[in-house]
Amino acid sequence: MRIVFIVQGEGRGHMTQALALSHWLESEGHQVLAVLIGKSKRRNIPDFFSEGINCPLIPFESPNFVTDKGGKTINLKKTIGHNLARSATFGRSLRLIHQTITECSPDLIINFYDLLAGIYACLYRPKAEYWAIGHQYLIYHPDFPFARKSKIQKALFQLNTKITCLGASRLLALSFRPLPNDKDSRLVILPPLLRRQVKEYSISKQGFILTYMVNAGYSEELIDFCRQHPSIELQAFWDNREMPNPYTPIPNLTFHHLSDSLYLEKMASCRGLLTSAGFESVCEAMYYGKPVMMVPVQGQYEQECNALDALLAGAGISHNCFDIKKFDKYLSSNYSTNGNFVNWEMQLGPKLREILGNSPSKGENTAITSPKYLAEV
Repeated sequence: MRIVFIVQGEGRGHMTQALALSHWLESEGHQVLAVLIGKSKRRNIPDFFSEGINCPLIPFESPNFVTDKGGKTINLKKTIGHNLARSATFGRSLRLIHQTITECSPDLIINFYDLLAGIYACLYRPKAEYWAIGHQYLIYHPDFPFARKSKIQKALFQLNTKITCLGASRLLALSFRPLPNDKDSRLVILPPLLRRQVKEYSISKQGFILTYMVNAGYSEELIDFCRQHPSIELQAFWDNREMPNPYTPIPNLTFHHLSDSLYLEKMASCRGLLTSAGFESVCEAMYYGKPVMMVPVQGQYEQECNALDALLAGAGISHNCFDIKKFDKYLSSNYSTNGNFVNWEMQLGPKLREILGNSPSKGENTAITSPKYLAEV
């Protein structure tokens, strides 16, 4: 099959999922022709993704969150206003997406939760089959735990998710745990998409806690904590290219730029993972048997739900702030992790083969070779 990806570039999770699926598809004889990825000034496309994708990577301007001045909390009102003001820019992005799809003529388009992809599928109605993949599509399963927060935030989360899958013939819902099939024939429950590199590292237990921060505003809190608790060692990953790499402000704290290999190496050998409630990082920690303390990003309702779902799967604990002392105490207790996660993850290949077997027939391989097209990109 000839396939095009459209990937939300906000955060790390959707990119690692796309990377994992692209490698799996290639190993099965399919071809990923191009990857369209949403970009913004707030986020850089990390090297592990741009270097790991074996096809043209085409950035486009896409809606993104606006945080407070400290870079911690999502400002919902400013986010909506900021993105509405950029509607003309997003119109150009839709035309770029259409140009790419027309040039590639794929059998299948897979959307990794990008908002414009759903709008594109609704407005342009491409001939290719359109699927949407992500943990978010579990909201259509009756066992999904919604957070008891603002009804407005819940409604906006549901609306955003619905827009991303407009026109989708399949909803591939990634899950921390096995769930029974639903009446909705479009909904397929799948294990997490873990990158193949995850399985290349030996698991050990060294003396540090690992943390990954979506928003760099939390860095000052980490520095203050480590200064007050010199016996607790932290290794942190962040998306702050303005600082040196690595950056060690005090002896027991080191910051690293996002790195495909180093992050997994540290995760396989840490005591536990302290992170926001992003789906992918939690899944990787569960694969290594590492307990997680999840701190949902303030103002991001989706992460509140993620944390509840991960707790049901036995990932660790959740808290409303980066209370490292609390996590350190938990790691010193007789905690237990989900020993069935690896068995669940191993079912991914058979399940993907089954759903792809009922998809459009394979066509001839097509690459993006038009000089005019490449020049415009």
